[in-house]
Amino acid sequence: MSRTIAHVVGARPNFMKAAPVVDALAALGAEQVLIHTGQHYDEKMSDIFFRDLGIPEPDVNLGVGSGSHATQTAALMTGLETTILERSPAVLVVYGDINSTLAAALVCSKLGVPLVHVEAGLRSFDMTMPEEINRRVTDVLTDLLLVTSPEAYAHLANEGCAVDQIRFVGNPMIDTLLRTRDRFDGAPVRAANGLPDRIAVSTLHRPANVDDPAVAQQIIDALRQVAKTIDVVVPLHPRGRQRLADLGLVSGDGLHIIDPLGYVEFLSLVADADLVITDSGGVQEETTILDVPCLTVRPNTERPITISHGTNRLVTPAELAEVAEAVLGGRVSFPAERPPLWDGRAGERCATAIVELVDDLVSRG
Repeated sequence: MSRTIAHVVGARPNFMKAAPVVDALAALGAEQVLIHTGQHYDEKMSDIFFRDLGIPEPDVNLGVGSGSHATQTAALMTGLETTILERSPAVLVVYGDINSTLAAALVCSKLGVPLVHVEAGLRSFDMTMPEEINRRVTDVLTDLLLVTSPEAYAHLANEGCAVDQIRFVGNPMIDTLLRTRDRFDGAPVRAANGLPDRIAVSTLHRPANVDDPAVAQQIIDALRQVAKTIDVVVPLHPRGRQRLADLGLVSGDGLHIIDPLGYVEFLSLVADADLVITDSGGVQEETTILDVPCLTVRPNTERPITISHGTNRLVTPAELAEVAEAVLGGRVSFPAERPPLWDGRAGERCATAIVELVDDLVSRG
């Protein structure tokens, strides 16, 4: 029987989670295959992350690209089915909650290939979010559920997952942050983009924030208000960029719209920032470890541990400017205790659990 462990990645959030797991499995001598679906396909959203994080070049690149959820997921399933049949892995490992993760889970369930989900069990309980659908469906189809926080374990148990399928391993994305932290240097990034020393950083890409013109306008107006107090830099995701520009999200009066940055460049800015404004799940986690105040412009989060054990706070677009002013004025405090097992060794724990699964599958023939 094959002992090959295949990994499916497709977008920048996956790469930071996969890198420590791939490294730890390599240290254990595991045979691995890396499948890049190409869900994010431009250089700043994908290729540079492989270089920044030292991830081996993908063995397979499907080059699926963008499209509607249905179109993209169908293309992903078609490409992944062919690749999985050709490679015949013992198990397949998926990360996070993107469409590539969902597509791989569906294909594996049909082909009878055991599935491992890294970052299982996260829940926003908001079924209007495509990511929430992806998370829930993937977890139902997963054989080994690797969770990053205690509440994720509880969610899976409450949903009827067998406890012997769940492992609390910590957060491999934090492994990546801790490994690269000594490379963070905001000065050259600020100089290259004409930014002052004191900045806030903002990222926006969630459909609920950028696709609804009324909501997007509220957020843009709030960012412009914040920019009266502190320069705000927005490395703008390609998704919805022109739409946001048409609504007024353009450089000027303390607002700096720049191209997407590589991993080290982006976190160099974040680490030096006085404030981060985001709708990204990963940024909520990164700011928690970097001790940077984070305002998440969403009504909910699948990462509540970043609020109870971190620097994150949920805000509405209407209250964003006022809360940002309070944070910048030092009038908001954050918990001192950081999340358990976010210690830089999550990749090792993931690798151990995955190898144990493969060993068990081989022993059972």
